[in-house]
Amino acid sequence: MLSLQVSTNFVLFFISLFGILINSTNALILLICIELLLLSVNLNFIIASAYLDDIYGQIFSLFILTIAAAESAIGLAVLILFNRIRGNILINSYMLLKH
Repeated sequence: MLSLQVSTNFVLFFISLFGILINSTNALILLICIELLLLSVNLNFIIASAYLDDIYGQIFSLFILTIAAAESAIGLAVLILFNRIRGNILINSYMLLKH
């Protein structure tokens, strides 16, 4: 059962990593892939914590969830402001950010 859970988390990790590497235009999909990556890492910490019968993995997972929530809120706020200024959220227009 442990190997099934860990392999599922590795599949989630590589799907999100693949989404980050392939996606080069949409910032919202990029944020979703980063959140999925952090979720898979958190699940691995929780599974290891339950398997080793300690609480450190669960505490570390809570810290990562807190950071992920803050990153998501700040990222969405930046995307909303960028959408209001430029009218789209495409990343390939990064040269416009220098002005």
